[in-house]
Amino acid sequence: MADWLLLRLPSNPADEVSWILADGRGNALSAPQTGPLSQVAARAAGRHLCVLVPGADVLLTEPEVPVKAGAKLQQVVPYALEEQLAQDIDDLHFAIGKRESNAPTVPVAVVAHSLMEEWVGMLKSAGLVPDAMYAESSLLPENPGHAVALLERDVIIIRPPDGPVVSMPTDVLGEALALARRPAEGGEQTGRGLILYTGAAEWQEFSPQVEAVRDQFDGIKVQLLTGGPLPLFVQQVPNPKAVNLLQGRYVQQNPRIVGWRAWRTAAVLLAAVVGLHIAGKGAELYLLKRTEKAVDASLEQAFRAAMPGEHNTVNARRRMEQRLIAVRSAGGNSGLLAALNALVQARNTAPGTVVQSLSYRDGALELKMAAPDAGSLDRISQSLRSTGWNADLTAGNVVGEGYEGRIQIRPRGTS
Repeated sequence: MADWLLLRLPSNPADEVSWILADGRGNALSAPQTGPLSQVAARAAGRHLCVLVPGADVLLTEPEVPVKAGAKLQQVVPYALEEQLAQDIDDLHFAIGKRESNAPTVPVAVVAHSLMEEWVGMLKSAGLVPDAMYAESSLLPENPGHAVALLERDVIIIRPPDGPVVSMPTDVLGEALALARRPAEGGEQTGRGLILYTGAAEWQEFSPQVEAVRDQFDGIKVQLLTGGPLPLFVQQVPNPKAVNLLQGRYVQQNPRIVGWRAWRTAAVLLAAVVGLHIAGKGAELYLLKRTEKAVDASLEQAFRAAMPGEHNTVNARRRMEQRLIAVRSAGGNSGLLAALNALVQARNTAPGTVVQSLSYRDGALELKMAAPDAGSLDRISQSLRSTGWNADLTAGNVVGEGYEGRIQIRPRGTS
């Protein structure tokens, strides 16, 4: 499957765009990046391009439409929604999603023609031809039995347990959270779980308002997005439920497809020639590869036996020699046992902490620990420093109702 470039357009055209690379299964291949739109064309070459537009500009709804409408859905849907829309239906673009079998409703995305023309024109001027265009709100993940929300500085996107996704300004955060508790039709108003995705700065600003309604939910799970929402959205790119806005007059004729059709015969002949060449070289390389595979297996077996826990066999001999020297020289207040002994004493100062994993290399003990809060890990670090060790809290983040962090311990005087 071809790779994707997921491009997010800002609400303000003057702002920079952001993008991320992913494979065909929705796995991120790069960290999110931000910059001018002119930089995207080179990165999009050879990849499918999926464009996200601001969710606040697109209405996602599910009107009831007769099943018998069939191919006439494009004509029926605008009139089915006419009374719910403030704009004239002639000024609006209606994109229709896939209808579930015999369902009374059909997913529809509604956006102004003026915005669609602005977005498509902006992309065209940058030399970009998108394969798909979605409202970013439609790529918010689903979680059965829970409401899911994305909280950013100016907007909150809510996917209620039932019904379509909505985007609202953070000025009405309380009303938006009330939507997250909306019961199914005819159901009772009960608490529901809420999964809230947000950034660290947004959580610091809006956490009092969220915590104020915690008792109205069956738990609120906060997920901090250190790289923004693009890694979250990119997981949903293969999701066929999102409504592609590129329909009707906005269907894009991708030059890659046109070029492939024109050169199909030549490409088939070229592939045949390359195939014959590869087949001729295959027999020649077979014995060499078999021998190489046997040597690699022998090296890996010896390396794993000598250095359990290590998986990368690059520079195996040198790393094994360094490990042996380190083990032989370990002693006094600088070896593994001394570090573990200091850790046991320091952990007594912070009840409730759990060591999840540890590794020891180059005289340093690295720990991954779970604790009730960040202060518990800080007390462990202070206790270690007071007994003659260098202890640094290198990372940490909130996980559920607890805290996870990484601590590096070294003998004092080393770096």
